[in-house]
Amino acid sequence: MKTVKDCISQKTQRTISVSSGDSVQLALEMMKQHRVRAVLVIDSDQLVGIISQGDCAIRALLPGKDAKTTRVSEIMTRDPITVKLGDPMEHCMGLMATRSIRHLPVLGADKVIGVVSIGDVVKEMMTDLSQHVSFLETYIKGHSA
Repeated sequence: MKTVKDCISQKTQRTISVSSGDSVQLALEMMKQHRVRAVLVIDSDQLVGIISQGDCAIRALLPGKDAKTTRVSEIMTRDPITVKLGDPMEHCMGLMATRSIRHLPVLGADKVIGVVSIGDVVKEMMTDLSQHVSFLETYIKGHSA
């Protein structure tokens, strides 16, 4: 499998973020606008959390909190698990599976570079499997002639 750097370099979308003092409504609007399911929470250029659609639904809307007045800091996941550019995508897959998470912020020199999502991991797995199948087909055809 490839590395996080390989994955990030193929993505065109910039990192979407809000600040911890922003409203949950703004976070949801950002998710809708950019067609993502989570946004990073960045204060003074430092990653302080992550907030997902699930966080908004379970921690704000279900308890009856007002999305317009509830602050991101009240419901975000603080100090999210992160990965580095050199980490293999297999490492991301392992973290996501064992920690039940779908988004991993990517840090380089303590700055956010991007996000690896579960969709990125699945795409990488499919590409990897396709290459293995092609190799095996070529191998079998070469030995059965």
